[in-house]
Amino acid sequence: MTGSDEVRESTDKSLRVERDRSDTAVDARLEKVEVRTDEAMRTSRVVADAATQTARDEADRSVGRTPQEAGAVEAARARDDAEVEQQRVVADSATSAERQERKRFMEAFLALERDRTDQDLVEERDLADTLVTSRDEFLANVSHDLRGLLGGLSLAAEVIARCAPDGDPGAPIRKAAGATGRYVVRMTRLVNDLQDVASIEAGRLSVVLRSAPVAKLVQDTAQAFEPVAAARRISLLADAPADLPHARLDDERMLQVLANLVSNALKFTPEGGTVRLSAASSGEGVHFTVADTGPGIPEDQLERVFDRFRQVRRDRRGLGLGLHISKCIVEAHGGRLWAECAGGGATFHCTLPA
Repeated sequence: MTGSDEVRESTDKSLRVERDRSDTAVDARLEKVEVRTDEAMRTSRVVADAATQTARDEADRSVGRTPQEAGAVEAARARDDAEVEQQRVVADSATSAERQERKRFMEAFLALERDRTDQDLVEERDLADTLVTSRDEFLANVSHDLRGLLGGLSLAAEVIARCAPDGDPGAPIRKAAGATGRYVVRMTRLVNDLQDVASIEAGRLSVVLRSAPVAKLVQDTAQAFEPVAAARRISLLADAPADLPHARLDDERMLQVLANLVSNALKFTPEGGTVRLSAASSGEGVHFTVADTGPGIPEDQLERVFDRFRQVRRDRRGLGLGLHISKCIVEAHGGRLWAECAGGGATFHCTLPA
């Protein structure tokens, strides 16, 4: 299930719950109104009956009647009472029928409105799917073209560096060529991140599991970032026992995860700090750890750092996609990625199943 499918399922579930809650609230409100109406009607009838009886009693005391007249009066009163009771029965029946008709109307009206809402929702989702498909195709085409251009820039930077004069005259040229190469690497990474996010949203992020040496993953990651760490005067330590067993994983994808974690750690660790990358066997399988001595992460942000385009500390060198992509890759392996912050610095933990 893709991320958009999960969001839609959650939206549909919330809509169903909200509709059920609304139906329950409307039924309860109508029932309360009806109970009050019935109570008021009963009270008014009791008052009317009491007033009628009082008037009759007053009339009987003030007017002398023969037994024959009294019998005729009682008979007339009985007919009147029967007529009143019949009218009340008819009124109650009409009220009940009106309530049933109103209830059927409300149910039909709500059903019609909800059908329209559902149809609008389907049409909007179809349009969104079309737009997403167009976006993905556009992104794929642009990414392909950008990779070609970036590859050309990288090659040109290497050629310029090699053709630069030896010694001091060529130093500025080599420096500019090196900076160009670094910019190309960053731009390539941004393009790859955007493509990965599109693949994740479309449910096309794939991992190819094969037996890979865990210790070599750690060593390769550390070696790749040693120049960066040295340039920033940060100690980069790698700790992975040589006898760590192989694990079934996608080594290229896991290199991407470890590179993201180490890159972030170096980015936010001050000069003279330390970044430690380690791996060990655990009850769950393999446990990777990347810890730094930087400013750490606020407690309320430990979960949100994995959101798309989320940056706890604004940094223009990235888009805030690395951790989100890393979490998706780890979960595609059946593993777990989370962050902790205790005693200074941040620590990222990654576990993969045995």
